[in-house]
Amino acid sequence: GRGSFRSKVQRPILQPQTVKKYVAPIELVTEDFIKYMVDARDENGDLPHEFDNDIHRWSLECIGRVALDVRLGCLSPQLNSNSEPQRIIDAAKFALRNVAVLELKAPYWRYIPTPLWSKYVNNMNFFVEICSRYINEALERLKTKKVTSENDLSLLERVLRSEGDPKIATIMALDLILVGIDTISMAVCSILYQAATRLEQQDKMAEEIRRVLPDPSKPLSYSDLDKLHYTKAFVREVFRMYSTVIGNGRTLQDDDVICGYHIPKGVQVVFPTIVTGNMEQFVSDPLEFKPERWLEGGGKLHPFASLPYGFGARICLGRRFADLEIQVLLAKLLSRYRLEYHHEPLDYAVTFMYAPDGPLRLRMIER
Repeated sequence: GRGSFRSKVQRPILQPQTVKKYVAPIELVTEDFIKYMVDARDENGDLPHEFDNDIHRWSLECIGRVALDVRLGCLSPQLNSNSEPQRIIDAAKFALRNVAVLELKAPYWRYIPTPLWSKYVNNMNFFVEICSRYINEALERLKTKKVTSENDLSLLERVLRSEGDPKIATIMALDLILVGIDTISMAVCSILYQAATRLEQQDKMAEEIRRVLPDPSKPLSYSDLDKLHYTKAFVREVFRMYSTVIGNGRTLQDDDVICGYHIPKGVQVVFPTIVTGNMEQFVSDPLEFKPERWLEGGGKLHPFASLPYGFGARICLGRRFADLEIQVLLAKLLSRYRLEYHHEPLDYAVTFMYAPDGPLRLRMIER
């Protein structure tokens, strides 16, 4: 079941050295994305109404590079709605947004016969087909690849080699892609919108990025990204106040008593980060947007008040990749451009995630 799958991919996927190998590839994808953004602006410098879909294209291109070792080609300017990358994005959105509707408790590869299900299955088949195609190509390359150490291998190749079962690799790729595209994209929409409407803090990030990365032509390194303390704190503060993932659900395996309440086995318990991150009893001045709170100590900040990636045995497997994508995007973008927002303020809405609702028409100006 799911447990053994997790134990097989958890180690390679959560190791910091695995992520370090992906700084350069994600930087390349992000440079292509910024070029795309520069060309997509109107005469005022505003990005298009559909910019949130463009962010989805960037995150799919990043995660495809990590999970499948390929460039899927999501950032080419002429993508029609029938192109494979756009179909992958639509399929991922559909999968993620309907999995809760279908059945909260079961992982998505267990069969549940419902009317939604047949569309869901076709959608999944499309996904599995694409992933399998690229995984077979990776297997072919692996046969002739000279490998002197683990370090020569990509994440996908390590999983393929250690398991010898392409099925495990396919599930890993599916997991990263399905769960990764939409969540990271919505988080990025939120982070960029907050940056564009909080210019003082955005300028602070830009200053830090320029101080840590003075030479924009020099490739990013993991240790440099690690030094962007204020920028990382800004992201954490967005996650605290506007938690993209509304909460974490668990199904109790045994009867339990939590805070004096007796809760029977089999009940779904939800830990709503969107609420706890904004509670006085866990965070001082929760209504104030203050990235500094993550840096200076002082004031209340309960370590579990904001858990954007969950915690413990079931922590989000893609966490390090999500953080890396977000940091690389901010580092590359804010060093050269200032984001502003000159339209009606967007409201945050809860769909199945929490994000700004409406066209994300950010203005992008050379610094």
